[in-house]
Amino acid sequence: MENTAIKMKIIYGDCTFALKGEGFHYIFSYTRGGLESLNKNGKEWLYRETLPTFWRALTDNDRGNGFGYRSSMWLGAGMYPKVKNVQVSIDQKPIEQPIAPINNRYSNHEYAQSAAIKFTLEINSVPKTEVIVNYEVQSDGEMKISVFYHGQQGLPELPLLGFRFIMPTKAKYFEYEGLSGETYPDRMAGGIEGTYKVTGLPVTPYLVPQDCGVHMKTKWLEITRDSTMNNADQGKEEFSLRFEQVNGDFAFSALPYKAEELENATHLEELPPARRTVLVIQGKVRGVGGINSWGADVEEAYHISAEEDHEFSFIVK
Repeated sequence: MENTAIKMKIIYGDCTFALKGEGFHYIFSYTRGGLESLNKNGKEWLYRETLPTFWRALTDNDRGNGFGYRSSMWLGAGMYPKVKNVQVSIDQKPIEQPIAPINNRYSNHEYAQSAAIKFTLEINSVPKTEVIVNYEVQSDGEMKISVFYHGQQGLPELPLLGFRFIMPTKAKYFEYEGLSGETYPDRMAGGIEGTYKVTGLPVTPYLVPQDCGVHMKTKWLEITRDSTMNNADQGKEEFSLRFEQVNGDFAFSALPYKAEELENATHLEELPPARRTVLVIQGKVRGVGGINSWGADVEEAYHISAEEDHEFSFIVK
């Protein structure tokens, strides 16, 4: 039976590790520390490599209670991670990292039923900490992504612990099963469980741009686009990418801007033209607070300690 099982092709590049099968082609970069190409059925889903992220744009309430001052370290810390170690496994067996010239041991006819690549990323916080991201890919293209954050004593509270996908073009719409509307850990009482479709990538028109569009208790999410950056691809057919829970629900935001872009704007007209889809799968997200007035701190249950370990997983289909 093993000889007849569907297998995917393994491509050992000098600086990259690639997996190719029916309808998918994934490329991981050893130097960039993540997935740099996610191609499904001929459509590219990445504009930048995938990486963990720790910042969410400050809310009015964050500004009022001084959270930005206390935790500003996380804004820069997530932008420049250092690849400390890479471990590749084929059919659940670890191998020596196949960079040049070790990759010359392999032919161009290497196949497997499963493969995994684990990145240990050093985060330039003070003190430094590490995040391990493990990608496990099956021969049908299903990919499980697991994120493990190592807590360190002395680090300020986290605004967010998430995993970011920057997609080449704007989504036409997204659908998900979870709570209705915009919800946060301390703002879920009004959310109604169900399946929802959101057209475009709406940004809440606050006077000062800030974090928005978070959806809690999500079981699955599908992002749908109908455009690419490939000039040879002029079709307008829709194509989708699906994300699913593993051991519990997750939160997410799907916006046309990175948190850094929202943070940099003091008015909506200062935001750049909306060109991309920025999806953040959120394992942890800080509450918004503001119980008595904008400026009141978040209740203790909705803080995220950076001194503790955190982990979350999800599946890409």
